[in-house]
Amino acid sequence: MSRSSAAWRLWSENSSALRKFGDAPALVAVREALPWSIAGLVAGLLAFMALVPVREPFFASLLRRISLAELPSFGVMAFVLVPILAQRLAVRLELTRVAVVAASSIVFVLALPRPVTLSEPLAYLGRVGQSGLFLAIIVSLLLTGACLLARRLISNGLLADVAASAAAILLVVLLFDIHVSLGNALIAALAPMARLGDTYAALLAITIAETVLWILGIHGPATLAAIVTPVYLALQQQNTAAFAVHQPLPHIVVVSLFLFIFPGGAGATLPLAVLLALSKVERLRRIGRITVLPAIFNINEPLVFGLPIVFNPFFALPFVLVPVILATTTYFAVASGLVARPAIWVPSSIPTFASTFLATSDWRAPALVLVNLLLATLMYIPFVRAYERHETRAAA
Repeated sequence: MSRSSAAWRLWSENSSALRKFGDAPALVAVREALPWSIAGLVAGLLAFMALVPVREPFFASLLRRISLAELPSFGVMAFVLVPILAQRLAVRLELTRVAVVAASSIVFVLALPRPVTLSEPLAYLGRVGQSGLFLAIIVSLLLTGACLLARRLISNGLLADVAASAAAILLVVLLFDIHVSLGNALIAALAPMARLGDTYAALLAITIAETVLWILGIHGPATLAAIVTPVYLALQQQNTAAFAVHQPLPHIVVVSLFLFIFPGGAGATLPLAVLLALSKVERLRRIGRITVLPAIFNINEPLVFGLPIVFNPFFALPFVLVPVILATTTYFAVASGLVARPAIWVPSSIPTFASTFLATSDWRAPALVLVNLLLATLMYIPFVRAYERHETRAAA
């Protein structure tokens, strides 16, 4: 057998394994539930943009309002996701819907980050938003897993589901009484990230963490923002102070460096949106055309949840690997002086070519972005083609 034939056989076997994994009932339920829960995100954004405490004219402070409203809105999205996901899991796994939905919702509420500060709802919803999507997913998956296990022990399906649900609620109540919160644990697990500092290792760690968290359903940038943003904004401010007095900029890894790494948003998905917009598969082409414009402004939630990328085995690898490559090219281009270090903080909602130039005042910055986009496109192409084949077979 030729090398090319062997490689094709290996690729076909791997693709088949990916399809089987991607068609697992739990993953299908997650993919079905996430797009519907976006309604909670949109509703939260619309409401909180008017409620955030910004004492400036509304339109003049629009970007600031969006940034302040986004994390609480993800908290709302998590609350919406729980019953929808639990219901989809119950349907897919033929469990008792009422028991699964009710128990999942109760367990989710009891597992939320503590203390619960209802006197400051926006601040608390922002804390929920740091890990709420992942918390909603794991609570629903564990609850349905407990129901499946109970059905092996109890022949009556309804009785098994009720017993498993009651046991899950009792367990989380006991944890609540001893002040153990899964939501707190998820947030605390990410705390060491802030200690890595201004290094290539730190840049890779943050890049990988953001993208892996997204794959698992956590808003990676928002989660890490609460932990590492104070550190890297302080480094950014030191660069700005040095720039103002015409001194060498002391730091490479600052907030604005990530503008080079995530064109289109986490995962560097602007090339992915363009490739999907050109797809021969109607559903993918429609998603691509809808998400290209937001991706230009580095907003990729519609793509992440609409495709979806979350829990999608076809895009998990490139979603993580592409930003790692872009982080590497960016770090060494800036460290070697080929591109100026970012001096100014620029909102990520500004298109990447413009924002990188504004951050560095260096015409070579957009050129580096162009190189990064070409690399990202080349890396995404084979995965898009594999997903197109999957979609075509699924529709047949």
